[in-house]
Amino acid sequence: MSNECRVTSSEYKKLGTRYPLLVTRHSLLISMKKIIIILIAALQLSNLAAQGEILDKIIAVVDREIILQSDVEEQFRLLEAQQGSVPPEARCLITDQLLVKSLLLAQAEKDSVVVGEEEVDQQIDSRVDYILTLMEGDTERFEDYYGMSILEMKQKFRRDMEDQLLSDRMQALVVESVSITPSEVRDFFHNVPADSLPYFSAEVELSELVVTPSVNDQEQARALKEITELRRRVVEDGESFSKLAEKSDDPGSAKQGGSLGWVKRGQMVPEFEAALFRLKNKEISPVVKTEFGYHIIQAVERRGNTIFARHILAKPDITFEDTQKAKEKLDSIRSLIINDSMSFTLAVKRFSENEESKNNAGMLINPQTGTTLYTVGDLPTEIYFAVDEMEIGDISEPLEYYDARGEAHYRIIYLRSYTEPHKANLDDDYAKIQKAAIEQKKSVYMSDWIDKTAAKTYMIINDDYRQCPNMDKWFEYTSQ
Repeated sequence: MSNECRVTSSEYKKLGTRYPLLVTRHSLLISMKKIIIILIAALQLSNLAAQGEILDKIIAVVDREIILQSDVEEQFRLLEAQQGSVPPEARCLITDQLLVKSLLLAQAEKDSVVVGEEEVDQQIDSRVDYILTLMEGDTERFEDYYGMSILEMKQKFRRDMEDQLLSDRMQALVVESVSITPSEVRDFFHNVPADSLPYFSAEVELSELVVTPSVNDQEQARALKEITELRRRVVEDGESFSKLAEKSDDPGSAKQGGSLGWVKRGQMVPEFEAALFRLKNKEISPVVKTEFGYHIIQAVERRGNTIFARHILAKPDITFEDTQKAKEKLDSIRSLIINDSMSFTLAVKRFSENEESKNNAGMLINPQTGTTLYTVGDLPTEIYFAVDEMEIGDISEPLEYYDARGEAHYRIIYLRSYTEPHKANLDDDYAKIQKAAIEQKKSVYMSDWIDKTAAKTYMIINDDYRQCPNMDKWFEYTSQ
């Protein structure tokens, strides 16, 4: 099977056309509330100027939304951190984006669009947790790097996160009614010059059947004995929970004395959470078994529906013999399928131990696209080499892979379909072309919405930005 290609499928978005965000002249009607906001802001700047120090300045006002120079600089520095060298003109593009965001936020307030506190908290927590993962759970390193505690970081960016979620939701509401017909998809495709059509690499659809090594009884007993002894030392001998937590098999929390931080309901696996929320302050749980192993848990402090928790984990190890048993089981299942004793789909239903793919007939979902299609070059390495010489309907030998927790599993791969490298066409690539076409239509619709909404919205922009070529249309709305 050849995997030769010139362009990956992700580059198909080049079919879409980028449209500038158009705006027209706005109404000169200004509410007293807006005037008061502008006056207050102007007074603040005047006071700072009188003191001989201007810490920041307003560069634009959209309805009741104020854009500061520091907002632009913050985004500019973020771009620099991500891309290295960034031209000064990038500030013009950033300002354009902030004006659109402010217009969306103003409309969201008028339409009573809201996001819940829990949604904001969840998004902030997930981002902070990701950063901590990159820093191997080292909170001291985190605080040294950012110059603030984790709690301060979350508080600092809470408003920014809420605004981002609101503007995203408002934009989704604006374009949610946009649909596209097959004839529009065909017209979109035929309007793309033939020499501009992308050349797609080989693509495959795959199914998997997964077997996970089971921990043997001896290892289960060893881990249970270990955690039971650690609990005795805390409860009976009075040893420090946080000191003993350094022995925990959870490396992230072990470095922090077993700390899991503030825990809400729904964040932990059921067995762990049930035990934690039964505890009183400073109380130590009995031994708790979860999919991760054996725990003892301490509820350090309770605040309403959240608990500051610590835990120690004793994790039973998978032995070489355990992995061999898993591979032998998988080999036996593969033989049943190859000898026509059972279809791959039925075998997945009966034997696969990955619940996510098992409920989808074993089909693998490409996390980059959300579809079942994988560009060959985007496949995990072990699968890439396994399917390279396979034909449609073939089944691979057992392959070892590791999940996000670093735990080993074994799987066999079934090649369901294979598409040769080719130039984009409606027969083979209709779904991709349809996606590009509707994205373009949404872009045009969004531009029209901005055009109409800005025409009815009060807006002022600092004259410093008249030099930006992309800002001409925005200035048509200002009344200065």
